[in-house]
Parts: sequence; structure tokens; C-alpha cells
Amino acid sequence: MKKLIGDFINYLSVERGLALNTLESYGRDLRQYSDFLDKGKFTSIESASRTTIIGYLLYLEKQGKATATIARRLAALKSFYQFLVRERILEKDPTANLESPKLEKKLPRVLSIKEVETLLRQPNAINPAGMRDRAMLELLYATGIRVSELVSLDVGDANLEMGYVRCFGKGSKERIVPLGSIAQRSVGEYLGRGRSKLLRDQDEKALFVNHHGRRLTRQGFWKIVKRYANEAHIEKEITPHTLRHSFATHLLENGADLRSVQEMLGHADISTTQVYTHVTKGRLKEVYAKAHPRA
Repeated sequence: MKKLIGDFINYLSVERGLALNTLESYGRDLRQYSDFLDKGKFTSIESASRTTIIGYLLYLEKQGKATATIARRLAALKSFYQFLVRERILEKDPTANLESPKLEKKLPRVLSIKEVETLLRQPNAINPAGMRDRAMLELLYATGIRVSELVSLDVGDANLEMGYVRCFGKGSKERIVPLGSIAQRSVGEYLGRGRSKLLRDQDEKALFVNHHGRRLTRQGFWKIVKRYANEAHIEKEITPHTLRHSFATHLLENGADLRSVQEMLGHADISTTQVYTHVTKGRLKEVYAKAHPRA
């Protein structure tokens, strides 16, 4: 079982070029499925049937797993079994024609422009860490890139003179995103006066480094955001993607076209970007209710 899963993860890495986080997620989901088969004294992965798969999905439901989690686990199994059939390890795919549970579309939580401005004012940019934190928050809101993309940036990925950043999204797809003047200034100040004081190794390529002088992690960034959100007294629940969601929503509210926002966010399918139109429609209703005399 371990070898089959390992071969599949290797295929996803080499042939499809999936990101490390995605590979880890696939591996974790498939190992948990393997554990389920072992504990239940079922047959092996190779001889599992459609009934086995359905039993596993019901088991997850009884465990109280969210619909999104069950859908993700099934998607991993589908990809895995398709791989086994393609490699002629199996003749039939037990997940064939199994439909994924319908997901309830949750609208992303976004901050108002005033709340974003309050959050961005929190870092005290008179010391290296404060300069770094302000630069990160400004860059994140200015570009809408993912947190994983933010912490993966190298110094050479930020072109302040031309006003853009280069990042690598899901599937290692490269994209160029415009960088606003305020973010340019914040990143420039950090590079000019802050980063060198945080570094331990002058050969370090990471744009944003921690107090050890090494590349900042997603977890490290998340702790920083939560601290500033508390200091800003923002009562809304904030996630690592909140500034990304706010970036997209504010652009659309101010007249940006959906295709441009899709490209900046790095969405492969425009339907993923369309969720933000629901948010802006909610805003339109709010404006209408306040402005129309007979609302």
C-alpha cells in the first residue's frame, strides 16, 4: 500500500508538477484511507470495491467530517484509482460514477476598506520586524497573492522599479501581479533598512525572513496577522486568506473586470473568481437599501 501511494505521489510531483502542500494533502488523505482499510480488516487497496468506498465515505460522515473534507477525500481516491487503472495495476476503478457530495457555497469573509486600513496601520515600522510586517501586509493586500506564495517570494521576485511581483501559484504556474505605490514604498523601506538587520546569512534569497534570519513560514505569518488583528480590535474572524478575499472584493466593487481579477488571483477557472460577485451583489443591496427613498 505504501509503495502504491508513494508511486502515485511521485507521479503527481513529476508528471503534473503539483505543489508540495497539495502532495502532502494527497498523501495524508490516502494514508488515512489505508488506515481505515487496515482497522476494518477490509481487503487491500487494490481489491477494494465500490461498496468499500461508500463505506469509507459513510464512516467519515459518522465521524462528523465536514462535507468539504469528505469531497476532498473522495477526489483524492478518484485520482488515485484512475492512476492505478492507467498503470494497469487495476482493471476497474471502484470510484467510477461516484458523485462528490454537494458543497454549500460559503461566501468568503472580507474586511471593509476601513478595517483593512486599520489593520495595515498596526505594524510599528520603526524597527526591522515592524518594517517587514508592514511590507508583508501591504504587499498581500496590494496583490491578492496567497500566503504560501507570499512566504515563497525571493528578493528577485519583487521588481519595485517596474511595480510588480512574480509569484508561483498552484501547479508552479508563474504569474505577474501589479504592485501599488504604497506597497512598493513599504517593501522598498524594508529592503533598504530592515531586511539586512534580520539576516544571519547574506546568501539567503527569501524576501521575508524571521528573527532567525531564515524564510518566514506560513505559520509564522499567520501568528503575525492574528496579533495585529487583535491590536486593531477587528471582531470579524480573520483567516490567512482574508486579505486576498478583501483584495478581490474591493477591486470588483470599484469597477475591475472579472477576467482581470481572475488573472491576478491565479484562478484557473473563472467560476472560482465568480464567488466574489456574490459578495459585491450583497454590497449593492446594502447600498440600495440605504440610498433608495422607497427601499
